[in-house]
Amino acid sequence: MGLVKNLSIALVSASVMVAAAAAQAMALSLQYERDIGSPGFGPGQLFVPQGITVDSSGNTLVSNGRGLNADGSFNPAIGNKVEVFDPQGNYIGAIGRGGRGPGEFDEPSALEIDPDTKNLYVGDVFNNRVNVYDPQGNFINSFGEFGGLKEGRAFFGPSGVTFDKAGYVYIGDFSGDKINKYTKDGELIGSIGTTGTAPGQFQGPAGVRISPVSGNFFVSDQFNNRIQVLSPEGQPILTFGKQGTGPGEFNQPIGIEVDEEENIYVADSINSRVQVFDKNGNFLTAFGEPARNANGEIVPPPALGEPPFGIPLDLKPGSFNWTGGTSYKDGKFYVGDFFQGRVQVLNVVKDSKTKVPEPASIFGLGLVGFGVVVSKLRKNRRKLAVNVEG
Repeated sequence: MGLVKNLSIALVSASVMVAAAAAQAMALSLQYERDIGSPGFGPGQLFVPQGITVDSSGNTLVSNGRGLNADGSFNPAIGNKVEVFDPQGNYIGAIGRGGRGPGEFDEPSALEIDPDTKNLYVGDVFNNRVNVYDPQGNFINSFGEFGGLKEGRAFFGPSGVTFDKAGYVYIGDFSGDKINKYTKDGELIGSIGTTGTAPGQFQGPAGVRISPVSGNFFVSDQFNNRIQVLSPEGQPILTFGKQGTGPGEFNQPIGIEVDEEENIYVADSINSRVQVFDKNGNFLTAFGEPARNANGEIVPPPALGEPPFGIPLDLKPGSFNWTGGTSYKDGKFYVGDFFQGRVQVLNVVKDSKTKVPEPASIFGLGLVGFGVVVSKLRKNRRKLAVNVEG
């Protein structure tokens, strides 16, 4: 009897230690550093920056909007290129130009650099393809075919671009509600996901990242207002988030990044902020607020056919008129200020000595009582095993 009692106490104590550890996370904050680009249509100016990446030299590459005439018709001379800025944020040139021919763009979107070849892959929305360029910006080839415009969605075509360690490239098909797997030469191997609301299904996979640590997929599921984590085989592991404005809630998340500890950075677009979570989906911090006019009212996004900027502009640090494309590199987080024509660069400040309590852990534990902890731990272990196995 004493042995059973002692064993029970030991198990409960161990469970409490696990619960306490799981309910703690590294303290993390985001601090504004500087802007890249400015709103406008000239060299080095941006409008609706959709995709951002940073190369090995520290240069920032930004896909720059779809140029339109006053009547809404396509104007290839405005935007439709990848703008390049040096590590200090100075404009140094562009890749591509507007048009429908080889290597030209009709709305460049998500982009990423192949870590092996250093080639640049850029989504080309209205041309329904992905364009590939060498490190000098020379066009190599195009590939892919993606779903078209879908009712209720303003965006379509290729969304997120990411690479795995085996050398395959994965590209989100936004209106197709799936993630396509290709060889680097553009041969389609397969896809992950279908349309729906269940785990592993999508309604607009806007951002896609593969963790260099685990190989897991991290996906911003835009119209389901959630983040999904999938195994390297595409099996759902974790889903978190719902529509709203509170911590851990989203209004159409777009960009997503993962750092060395698998902290998750999300551009919560219509909420005009960035949210950060640990790898188990626990909320860590948020940064940013909506742009406001002189009366303190939120500046709405421009209507279709209007100039692609919020009026008036509110360019103080941390002010956004929707957040869009993102990138993470060497302790810095880059986020597009969608309707204010700039990229804001944020320093990621981590304090490994300070732990902050979180409202939930991977097991959903609450420190209400020893018996409750043990019960929830057992139940959720069973649930987690079912989810991982698909």
